[in-house]
This record gives sequence, structure tokens and C-alpha cells, in this order.
Amino acid sequence: MSKHVIVGAGQIGTLLATRLAGDGHEVVVVSRSGSGPGGVTKVAASAADEARLTQVAQGAAVIYNCANPPYHRWTQDWPPMAASILGAAQTTGAVLTTLANLYPYGEVSGPMTEDLPLSGPGVKGRVRARMWADALRAHQEGRIRMTELRASDYYGPGVRSQGHVGERFVPPILAGKPATYLNDPGVTRSWTYVDDVAQALAIAGSDERAYGRAWHVPTAPPFSARELAEKIAAIAGSAPARIRRVPYWLQDAMGLAVPMMRELRETRHQFARPFVLDSSDFQATFGQQPTPVDDGVAETVRWWRARSAR
Repeated sequence: MSKHVIVGAGQIGTLLATRLAGDGHEVVVVSRSGSGPGGVTKVAASAADEARLTQVAQGAAVIYNCANPPYHRWTQDWPPMAASILGAAQTTGAVLTTLANLYPYGEVSGPMTEDLPLSGPGVKGRVRARMWADALRAHQEGRIRMTELRASDYYGPGVRSQGHVGERFVPPILAGKPATYLNDPGVTRSWTYVDDVAQALAIAGSDERAYGRAWHVPTAPPFSARELAEKIAAIAGSAPARIRRVPYWLQDAMGLAVPMMRELRETRHQFARPFVLDSSDFQATFGQQPTPVDDGVAETVRWWRARSAR
């Protein structure tokens, strides 16, 4: 068994840490708060502190970048954090495995594959594209080994305030009330199940076939938010699902006071027309298949019901 360092104790970092620890690995979770699941070593440190991160990662086989600073601070926070994590990987020899998203692709007209140019016009897309370019260059120059996994918006257990189909969506449906959604609920798009993200990270970080390129996390065929709502209601046996859409003019007004709402403006194109992820390459290479949607929704319903019971 080997040592794995996870930067970030959010929903994916926690799932990954639990999975790796369950497989018998030594797991260290680094976060500013020093939080993390049981059974792992938790370290309170800034991801931008390269010296401290390098110290923590001594002897590590893999460093996973699962951090996610607040949206409105990406341009300030990501460059020093990304440089620090890359530097720690270079010094320690650990494989840098980065969890990323689809923002750099920008507006698309068909299914997204890993060979699409990273030409998205948004600020957040450019930040992510720069991180990818810096890590790839270091890999090509022989300074590190790296891989990057890109996922669509998450659904599943543990997806709460940061998710489009989290706590403002699932619990109201279970209670027979309208779910709140920020975009057109009829648009078909890809949603990535959270457990599939953690599994893919664990696979890619320790398999040399993954190194030197980006991959898409195994993701089930696309479905709309309305279809998701109907599945939740059917599985839960609750009243027929209803969705209350928040109009863009109201979102813009809310953005004057809420930074998160303001930042979501540049990602609206992902919800205006089909936004579909092709993950067939990862599935064929590593044999991981996405969790069937009905199974993922059933687990999501169970998680929210258990949380409500507590």
C-alpha cells in the first residue's frame, strides 16, 4: 500500500479519501480547516504554501488536487495554489492528479471529447486552461508525471449548496414541494455522479496509462433536470415533481449581493442547449462504467432521507 495526499476536503476529496483508506492506503487530507473523514491523517495548511505541502507529501505516490476556491476568487487564489501543488509534485516525485471541469471548452455544438481545444471565453475557463497547460508542459519536460480528470456538474449523495441539483432541488421534491432550479429544466445535459468521480481519480492516479493527458470521468447518458426531478419523485414515492425556475433577471439582481450568483452568469451557456460529455475513452481504457442513473438517484434519495431523519 502507498501514501496518497489529497488537497481539498470537499465532497470529492472526502469520497476519495474514504475510498483510498478503505483500500488500505495511507491517506493524508490537506485543507485550510484541517477537516476530513475518519481513518485518515488530517493536516491544516494552505494549498498555496508549497514548502508545507512538500513536507506533507514526502514519500507520497500521488498528490490529488481536489481543491476548489470560491468562484469569485479563482483569479486570485488558483494561480498560487496550482503552482504550489505542481511544485510539491515536482519535488517529491508524486504523480499530480487534478480534478477539473468542462469550463475551458466554452460553447460546444456536439458531444465533448478530450481533444477539443480549450478556447472557452470565460474567466474561469481561462484559469483552468492555464493550470492544464502549466502541468502538461512540466510533464512533457520530464519534471513531473501528471493526469487530469474532467467531470460535468455533480449529482448524488453529499451534493448540497454548491450543486445545481443539490439541497435546493432534492429535499423539496421529497417533501412534495417545488424544486428550485436556475436554468431551463427541459435542456438535456450531462451530470456526473459523485462516486464515479472519486473512483476515476483513484484509478487514474495509480495507472501509468493515464499519465500525460486529460480524461473525462465516466458519465451516464444525458438527462434534463426535469427528468431527474421525475425520477426522484418516482423512486421516493412523493408527489409529482414540480420545478420553480429562477429567472435570469432575478439571478442578476441577486448577484449584486451574492458573489456566487454573479459568477454563474458566464456558465449559463452550459444550460441553454444540450451540453453533453463523451467519456467513452476512459471507460474503454480502464473499464470503469458510469453508475446507472436510477441507481444514482436511489442512493441520492436514501442519503437525503437519512440526513433528514438525523
